[in-house]
This record gives sequence, C-alpha cells and structure tokens, in this order.
Amino acid sequence: MNIRTLCIHGAVDKTQNTGAVVPPVYQTATFSHPGVGQTLGYDYTRLQNPTREFLENIITNLEHGRETMAFSSGMAAVSNFMELFEPGDELIACEDLYGGSIRLFENISQKNGVVIRYAKTWDLEDVSGKITKRTKAVFVETPTNPMMHVTDIAAVAELIKGKNILLAVDNTFLTPYFQQPLLLGADVVIHSGTKYLGGHNDTLAGFLVAKGQLVADRLRFIYKTVGAVLSPFDSFLIARGIKTLAVRMDKQSESAAILAEWLLGREKIKKVHFVGLPDHPDIEVTKRQSSGFGSMISFEADSEQTVFQILERLKLVQFAESLGGVDSLITYPLTQTHADVARRQNEKNGITDRLLRLSVGLEDVDDIIADFTQALE
Repeated sequence: MNIRTLCIHGAVDKTQNTGAVVPPVYQTATFSHPGVGQTLGYDYTRLQNPTREFLENIITNLEHGRETMAFSSGMAAVSNFMELFEPGDELIACEDLYGGSIRLFENISQKNGVVIRYAKTWDLEDVSGKITKRTKAVFVETPTNPMMHVTDIAAVAELIKGKNILLAVDNTFLTPYFQQPLLLGADVVIHSGTKYLGGHNDTLAGFLVAKGQLVADRLRFIYKTVGAVLSPFDSFLIARGIKTLAVRMDKQSESAAILAEWLLGREKIKKVHFVGLPDHPDIEVTKRQSSGFGSMISFEADSEQTVFQILERLKLVQFAESLGGVDSLITYPLTQTHADVARRQNEKNGITDRLLRLSVGLEDVDDIIADFTQALE
C-alpha cells in the first residue's frame, strides 16, 4: 500500500464494529474483567488503551517496524530509550543535536552512569574512532537540529554491524513519509510526534519504533513501568494529524525550497542551511536515503542586530519554539532550543547569536517571503 494511503488507512480499529469512520476516544483509566484471570484485552490505560494502540499501529506500519510505543512527549520517548542502558555503558551521540537531548544526556543519563561520546555522525571515521568495547548504541539525528547535517544511516549501520550496538535514529524532521530508517539498517526510530506527525502545534507526543522483537519487548516493559504514556485524546489528535501528513510534507517541502533559494539572495543573510540546496555537502546522501528534503531551514544573519530586527518585525511568521506545524515558526536556538547547552559547544557546532531556525508552514510562500522582506528592510 502506498504511504499516502497508509497515512489515512494505516491501521484497523479492532475494538468496535459500529462502522464508525473515525475510531473513538476511549477516555477511560481502567477496564473491567469478566472474571478472575480473564481480560477483554485491556486492563489499565497506562499499560495500553485502544485509542493509543490504534495510533501505535499506524506508526509501526508507516515505519515498517515491529512495534511502536507512544509517549507523552518526544523527550519522554528519548528518556525511555536511555533506560535500556546500565552504568558503564557508552553511547555515541550526534554532535549537532537538539538541545533537549543534550540536556538529558549530560544531566540525567551521565548522572545514571551512562557515558556519552559525541561524534560527527556524518563522518564515519569520527564514529569509528569513538567505538569501544562498552559502546551499546549510536544515537543519530538526521538532518540535525539546527545545522542540517545529514548522516548516512546505511553506512553507520554497516559500520556497527555484528558489534551488538544499537542504531537509533531521530526521524522527527523528515518523518516516515520522507525517510524510513529501519529499512536502512536502524534498530530504533525516535519521533517527537508534537512536530510533523501531529502537524498542528496543538499537542505533545513522542514515539519509539523498534525493528526487532527483543528490543520491542524491553522498551514495552520500560514503557509500562515508567508510565509516561500518551493520553487517549492526544492519541486521537496525533492519528488525525497523520491523515494529512503526506499533503502537508509535500507542500511544506516545496515552499521551503523556494524560501531557501530566496534567502540566499538577501544581503543581510550570510549563509543558508537547507538539505535541498544543490551545494549542500550532504545532498547526495539525502537523495539516496530520503524521498524529500523536508521544510526546516537554518540561516545565519550578518549580525545579532539583524537577528533581533527579524524576530521583532515578523508578523505572519511567529517567533516561537517547536516546528513541523501548519504555522510557520522561527526560533532563536541560542536562547531557546539550545539555551542549556554550554556556549563553547554551541559555538563549535555553529549555533551563534546570528543563527535562526525556520519551520516553514502551509501559508502561501509568497506571503512568507513578503513577511521576511518587510522584516529585513
């Protein structure tokens, strides 16, 4: 079945036969039992809920995985993934990474005894040089947030093949519509469902998708034990958002390509980071492993003053955290997404006081350009 169709008909509601086109929201905390040792398939919503199960099955089918777990946020999903590891285990993490993941790794994971080694995961030699006998996983974000580096997923999978090392890929920016990491050799896919999957900036969600049953079973146990699961109503909202994922991703990606080219011609914009630009260093890898470029752009202004001018003058594009919704949002990573990251690490990765990150929404691209035109005057 084509992925466009899977977005709409990606799972079957197994709990009712009323003919309802939209599965119901099972807003219940618990379920009754017909007798001792008997169950109707559900016991307690923390363990599983029909609405959440329906959503998880959609994600599993879109990502070609074995099993999916839906969490209350993207960071809850990453946190649960990190519970796979024990004190002394080592994880190689992408050097350019969402600030919330870095904050978790450095303040929670390392406190719990997990050693984090950062690497340019788009450079196989750098990854290879960080592998030790204690390495248990490689954590990749591709494209990276916010500098848009692209990691060759299949190449990293081949590098660690046979070494009992998990490959986890954060697929938030491209979604399974444009990129399917499990088919490229990854073991776990991570999503902030808050972003493109939900698509409307109205709810939080996170996902872990496992390729193998052993990892799926371990993650499911952690999931029910820690309990940061997605609520029934939020599960409904994300499932509804996925129905329009294909058309949104296509249109937003198209607009982003136009806007990236336009930004290149502005005197006050010194550099544009967009994986669809012909001169992007990773464009060939992107074409090989992805079917689209997404709609995330980062760009560097000529000065901090220009950054402030843009943020204060934009009217249509909103100055707000998050990304992937129908509304175009612009973010200042240094004070928002990466505010808790050490300044020297930010500077090393190119996250300066001149960098802005833009999530291109569904507004007419000419209106977005007009907004930036007046903001840059």
